[in-house]
Order: sequence, then C-alpha cells, then structure tokens
Amino acid sequence: MRFSDPLPIDDVLETLVESLAHKNRAVLIAPPGAGKTTRVPLALLDQTWSKGKRILVLEPRRLAARAAAQRLAEQVGGQVGGTVGLRIRLESRIGPQTRIEVITEGIFTRMILDDPELSDVAAILFDEFHERSLDADLGLALALDVQNTLNPALRLLVMSATLDGGRVSQLLHDADVIQSEGRSFPVTTRYRPRDPQHSVEDAVFSTLLEAVQQDQGSVLVFLPGQAEILRLARRLAAEKRLSEFLIAPLYGNLDPHMQDQAIKPCGQGRRKLVLATAIAETSLTIEDVRIVIDSGLSRVPHYEPDLGLTRLKTVRVSRASADQRRGRAGRVQAGIAYRLWAEAADGALEPFHKPEILTSDLSAFLLDCAVWGEYQPQRLGFLDPPPEPALKEAQALLKDLGAFGADGRLTDLGKAIRAFGLPPRLASMIVQAHFYGQAEQAAWLAAVLSERGFGGDESDLSQRVEKAQRDQSPRGKILKRLVADWVKTAQRHATPVLPKGSDLTAQPLSLGGLLLFAYPERLAKARQSGGAYLLANGRAAHLPEGSALGASVWLVVAELSGQAQAARLLSAVPISQSEVETHPFLHVATEQNLSFDRQARALRHREKKTVGAITLSERMLPIAAQHEAASCLAAGLVSLGLASLPWTKSLQFYCARNEFLRSIDATWPDFSEAGLLQDGMSWLVPYLYGLTAVADLTSGQLEQALVNRLDHRQKKKLDLEAPPVFVAPTGQSHAIDYGGADGPVLAIRVQELFGLKEHPSLAGGKIPLTLHMLSPAHRPIQITRDLPGFWKGSWAAVKSDMKGRYPKHVWPDDPANTAPTTRAKPRGS
Repeated sequence: MRFSDPLPIDDVLETLVESLAHKNRAVLIAPPGAGKTTRVPLALLDQTWSKGKRILVLEPRRLAARAAAQRLAEQVGGQVGGTVGLRIRLESRIGPQTRIEVITEGIFTRMILDDPELSDVAAILFDEFHERSLDADLGLALALDVQNTLNPALRLLVMSATLDGGRVSQLLHDADVIQSEGRSFPVTTRYRPRDPQHSVEDAVFSTLLEAVQQDQGSVLVFLPGQAEILRLARRLAAEKRLSEFLIAPLYGNLDPHMQDQAIKPCGQGRRKLVLATAIAETSLTIEDVRIVIDSGLSRVPHYEPDLGLTRLKTVRVSRASADQRRGRAGRVQAGIAYRLWAEAADGALEPFHKPEILTSDLSAFLLDCAVWGEYQPQRLGFLDPPPEPALKEAQALLKDLGAFGADGRLTDLGKAIRAFGLPPRLASMIVQAHFYGQAEQAAWLAAVLSERGFGGDESDLSQRVEKAQRDQSPRGKILKRLVADWVKTAQRHATPVLPKGSDLTAQPLSLGGLLLFAYPERLAKARQSGGAYLLANGRAAHLPEGSALGASVWLVVAELSGQAQAARLLSAVPISQSEVETHPFLHVATEQNLSFDRQARALRHREKKTVGAITLSERMLPIAAQHEAASCLAAGLVSLGLASLPWTKSLQFYCARNEFLRSIDATWPDFSEAGLLQDGMSWLVPYLYGLTAVADLTSGQLEQALVNRLDHRQKKKLDLEAPPVFVAPTGQSHAIDYGGADGPVLAIRVQELFGLKEHPSLAGGKIPLTLHMLSPAHRPIQITRDLPGFWKGSWAAVKSDMKGRYPKHVWPDDPANTAPTTRAKPRGS
C-alpha cells in the first residue's frame, strides 16, 4: 500500500514485511511519532499470508484504541466499522468487511480464551508493549502458546517505543528485531525543581505562566492523576492571562468527546493547554504541542499481597517515561520541556517502570490461566514470571470466592465468575447477590467500580449508583445494557456456595452488605478522631476533609490511595453494625479475655467480638474464682512490684529473719524482693482464689502466703536459729533487728545483761549477735560481739563514766557475776 504523507516507519516497512513473510514472529522498535500504529497494520493487510483473515491491533487503553482506529480508517478512506473496526469495553464497531480490528488488551484476552485457535486471524500486533500491562503480558503468552500448538501460521509482532528488544526477541525464539530511527526535532530541557512544601498544582501553575510568556505553541502538562488535573483546570480557567488557551483535560475516564477535543487541533488563532495523565506519553498523537511540562509523577495501582489490597500509589516516573514525555515537545517542530525536578535527579530515576505482572493483584490473571487449562502460569512464556507470593495470594482469594476448589482446580462457580468479564471479586459479588435476589443492585455497584467516572466521583458509592441509574447519556445507556447482561449472566451461570447459616429470608442487604461480598477485609470502623478509620485487614485510612461519609461509623471501602501511614479513602459505602454482625461473608470472632488492669489494679474479664482487626463490641463479664483468675492477679501483683502488697512491719521483719538464714544457707527459700518477685506466681496464687483486685488482699492473707513458703522443719528451724526476740537474763523479751548491714543486732540496756557469761548467738551458735548496749537513758554505751571480753576489758572505763552520770543505778565491779536488773538501786541503798 502506498501512502501520501511519508513517515519515518516507511524506511523499515519492507524489511518488516519480508521478515514476517519468512518467520511468524518479529519485534519492531520505533519511537513515538514514527508511524508504527498507523502504517504497519495497513502494510500487512495485503500480504499473501493475511488474505481473507483479520489483523488484530492491541492497544493498552481505550483512548489509544479509539484514536488508532480513527487514524487507520482515515488512511483507507473509510469510517470505523468498515475495513478498520474497533472493539473496546462498552463500544464495538465491527462490520462484515472489517479486516483490521483495533482492540484493547483486555478484550483480546477474553477473545483468545473463547476462541483459542484464532483460525481467522492472520496476525496479532502488540502495540506499545513497553507499557507492560498485565493483559499484554498474558495475551502474548497465550498467543505464543496458540502459535506453538494450534495455529503456527499466526504472525506475532511486538511493537514498542522503548523496550529491550533483545529480551523480547529471546522470548519469541530469536525473532528478528527491526528498528526505526523515527523523527524528532530538538527539544530544550529546562529544570524547575519543585519545592516539596508546595503542591504539584502550584509548581505547574507557576511554570506554566513562565512558559507561555516566553514561548509559542500549545502546552502538554503531565500530572499524576485526575484529581490534580481537575483542580488545576479550575484554577487555570479563572486566570485571565490564559484566556487565549483552550484548557483540555485528558484522562481515561473522560467523556470520548472531551478526549477528542484534547487530541485534535484547536483551530486557528488559539493555543491549547492539555492537562494529561501518563495516558499521553506514547500511544496518542496530540496536535500542535510544542511545550511540555512534566511533574515527574505518575499514579499507578499497587497491590499488597499481605493485605489483599490494591491502592493507588503516586510514584516518580521512570527515565524512559520522562524521555517519552520530553519527546512530545519535538514531534512537529523544535520544542521546550520543563521538568519539575533538579537535573541531578535524572540519574536517580529508575530506567523503566515495573511491569504490572510484578506489582498487581493476580486473581483475574490466575483465573484466566485456569480457564486456559494452565494452573502453573510460570510454564507460559513471560518476560517476567509472576511472583510466587502474589500467585499464592490470588489462589487463596479464588478459593475463598469458591472459584477454585480445595484441589486448586476451577469450579463451576469459577467458570460463572469468569463469564462476567469483571474482576473476580466484583463478579463474585453479583453471583452471591443473585442468590439473595439482589443481582441488579450488585451489578450497578460493579458498574460504577469497574467503569471509572461513571456516576460521578463522589466518595459515597451509593450516590454514584443513584446517579448512574439516572444517567441517560449514550455511555449511560450502554452501561445499563451491560448491567442487564450481568444480571442475565448471573441467572444463567450462578451456582453460589453460601456459608452455613445464611438466612435468605432476612432483610435485603444494603449496598454495603453487597460490597462485603467482594471486599470483606475492607470493612472499616471510625476511630475517635474525625475522618480516621481502621480496616478489618489492619490498615488505617482517612476520609478527605468534608466528606459526606464522615458521619458513618461503619463503611465498606472499595478504593484507597496514598502511602500506608496516610492512606486516603477514595470510595466507600455505609453499612450498619447490625448488618455487619449478621453478614454471611464476615467471620465474627468471639473472644473472652481475662487481664490485669494496671491502672485500676484489678482483674478485668472482657468478652470481645471482632472482625479481623476491628472490635465490634466489648462487654465486661463476672470473674469466676478459678486458677486462671488467681494466676492473672498474681501476675499483675508481680508486675506492680512488692510495694503494692499490704505489708506490715511484722511481715517485713519475718522476711528479714528468713533472709538472715539464707545468708548462711543458700538452699533456704529466697525472701528478698527479687526472690519473692521471681517466685511470686507459686507462693501468691493459692491465696488469691476469689480475689479480683489488689485491694482485696489483706495483710493476714499475705502473712499466710509468706509463712507457708516454709515447710514444718524450716518453720521450727526459723524459730530456733533466727528467733524474733532475745530473752534477757531478766526475763524481758527484746526484738532482734535482722535488717542491719552488719548482721542481726540487739539493742538492750547493759544492766539486763548482768550475770551473762557467754555472748548471745544465732543460727545454732554460728553467728554472734551484735550487741548495742545502752545506758539507763537508752543511749549507746558500747557495741560488741564479745560480751565476756567486754566485761573483762573496757567495762571498768564504762562503769566509771556511767556511775557518775547515773548514780542511782547499779554499776558493779564484776557484772558477769551480778544479778541482772531493770531497775535503779532501791532508796536508801
């Protein structure tokens, strides 16, 4: 086929055609704007091997597919639906004369699963394969399997702007790699590092004003996502200095008419300002752009296998993406690219973004592989094999949904789930809702979740569903038909497996109850602070300020974004606690817990009902007089320390006597603070039965517990070898102090020791008692551990001094042979 306007890809078309004439696989590397999407399908249309068959052109997005079909149709002088057809979700324009079908990668996956042989297909062109979507990787793997086993005449062509052609060639068994140099004009790069304290929109706004004042041409701005685009669009529309610009948002959920407005020329005398997501990097040609402003950010779905949760994550672009964005400024003439980061940061960018197969939920992928008959996807041909943890998580989910049986094989329910063409969770929701007579409600919920932007962008999904049901636009009517199809699919295929105890006569489920069929682990309960929630999977998240959902205690969450420590709830629907407690897909665990409350210094017996990490309800229960309660209280007492016990001086004295004997005999029970704490569980527990608080323990009970640490022999030995008192020769009893650092001490008036010829001792005579001898006024006279020596030695000097001070008292010359006394001399003596 001859073309009127030359494009860079023309130089390699002959080589490509010749390669595919002799081999059934090839790789084409061509930069954006080279013309591969527009030229290659047409160049292959009239080859001998393609006569009478279709050529499938796979695009990563609906927007790209629509634009590619339109350009191809214009090249052959017809309309979409003639020689060139289009098949995307919610739209199909295929006619009897259609030879080239432009389809999205997800549509192709369903097509090849339904018709594995592809007998009427001559070639499959994987366009923009460098984007490495999960559907593209799976589609290529299945196409290779078909080519190897069922249809060797099928041609496979992988086309990309930035890709390691050698790796792809190796996957395709050393396919030829054909490279087009493309065509681009010089692009001047200007760096404008963004202050992290300022928002992306602020940085773009100031850079945009600078750019349009200095340079001519339309502007393409790359922003992370739809929210930033809409906020900036409102701000720009109010800026008088930009009145000459047509402000055109461009993102996947946008109405097709608005998308066309962003892509097509804006008319003479006007400049265009396109605010786009990563959708505009490679697969679209946007007319008139000469200035590119790159925020350096992109928003991608990120799957966390440990939580079973996919959330939107804002990440830095790869080096390849940044170069693709920059190149957009030089498609038609020399251009300027502004990068909102420092030039030195270029080297820190990852070379390529991670393929979806490494970061995505693989449940739908694994279900498709099972339909294909392959339960070990690693055996198929992938550039990057699916990670084992994500596969295990996907298999567990599919078993939970009933799509896989206990043997890991596809069930009838799994086949029904796959028939919907929805993510397995949403398909399962419709199937289960059908059993409750609510398939249509669930189908509407699936529609607003699977078709972004449908029903608006409110965080409350119930509002979106209401708007969607009233939507009379062409898109709304198509989705209504799709909802009706899903209901019929449920009626035709659904054989749901309900949990035991499900009550089909109960009140109809709310939208929240229906959504729990899909996301039971995303039940969320409000925390004390406004807008903060805890999910059943343990994740914390918050609502945007001012959200209408903020008054709801319970939510079922569909979408999250942001980092784990600051996740934001994008969409959810309220649910009541009563429905949560009776929902058939929620496992409500009841747990009784006996614990010690340190603050109250008492036992608490709680019954707690939980769903995952969420507490549904909690109540106090009576505490039975059992070993468990006594042990728990003992542990609490030990944790508080000995000071929490009802000590008396008598009990402390008792412990000191025991510690004295342990200082002599290491086998003696340990009555020190450390020893009592270490062994607290054994000596305290028997005396805590029936008690529930520290205050309930009396000093008498504590005394019993301490005394009974000794057996009968030890008790007798304690009284004999560490008696509580010393009986003086006068017959008077005096307490012995066992707490001194120098051993046991007896403080006694010296007259009471008269007549004592041996020094008092303890521990069977092993330890002399330290005597603190006192004057009649109880003042210290002498300290000794040798009473006979004292009598014979220093007593004379003491006697002389004391006799002068206390003349009324007896001060004998030979105290060892004098009768003891507690009195002064009788009057007249």
